[in-house]
Amino acid sequence: MNATLIAVALSLVSAAAYAAAAVAQSRLAGRIEPSTGILRLLGRGAWWSAVGLNAGGALLHVAALNYGPLTLVQPLGALTLVAAVPLGARAAGRRVGRVEWRGTALTLLGLGALLLTAGGSAPHDTLTLPEALGVGAATMAVVAGLSRPGARPGLRHAAASGITSGVASALTQTLTVAVTDHSGGPLFSWRLLTVALLVSAFAMGGLLLSQTAYRGGLGAPLAVVTLANPVAAAAIGLALLGERLQGGPVSLALALVGAAAAVRGVVLLSRAQAQGTGGGEAAAPPVPVADPVPSRVVIGSPRRVDGTALGAEPLAVRAGGGS
Repeated sequence: MNATLIAVALSLVSAAAYAAAAVAQSRLAGRIEPSTGILRLLGRGAWWSAVGLNAGGALLHVAALNYGPLTLVQPLGALTLVAAVPLGARAAGRRVGRVEWRGTALTLLGLGALLLTAGGSAPHDTLTLPEALGVGAATMAVVAGLSRPGARPGLRHAAASGITSGVASALTQTLTVAVTDHSGGPLFSWRLLTVALLVSAFAMGGLLLSQTAYRGGLGAPLAVVTLANPVAAAAIGLALLGERLQGGPVSLALALVGAAAAVRGVVLLSRAQAQGTGGGEAAAPPVPVADPVPSRVVIGSPRRVDGTALGAEPLAVRAGGGS
């Protein structure tokens, strides 16, 4: 089995783990108060279950990055949303809808087109220390801007989560390639230590940001995370790591068409998820208006024999005197 197939297989399992973690985080966010602090969150078993699933997905993702470039591995992260569709539907006790199947098909077709143009060779280039620090500083500035108070905090936190996770993946690739490189260089250096610290900070930051984003539901925030993650990682790969798309203008056009199809599929999935899972914006069923005097509800004719309206006198009088 060549490196490309190994990277794809590992990415598929990683996406499934991330999808299960997203569903668990969304259900946890729906059961806790928005003001719940991190310390109280750490005391919940559901939180650690989501952390474990995210950790498993991250380890598989790291292994995939050792066999494939960012432009190949990161787009496969969109399969997280595809896997979250049946998982979220099952958790909500419903069936997968027609719109969700259409979104899944478009996402898979778009990813297939992107995979045909992505470079399939194993990564070799790594970020230098100045490049890693520059990427880290730029990421923190963007996240600070997205985390400011204002309208639609869920989607902005989701975008920040996707960006931090994508940057963490790019830095992780530098770390894994440097550690597994057998050129005889030092295993421990200031560069590797700095990159490891940045990976830890961005990975934990992305997890916490996604937890706050899922308070408004799973669909739209997960779609934003899914789109922002590969965009951030692919930008680093193309700009700093020398990764290129295979082929010429035809491959570029195919990649653009695939990206458009994948984006359309993700949008359909996000809409269907927001409607199907009640992502905090679905209309609640109407609440029946209670009778202002519940004690006067009597099964039978709404009027008495003498023609007076039911409830025209207190229940105690009717029970004691009769007519």
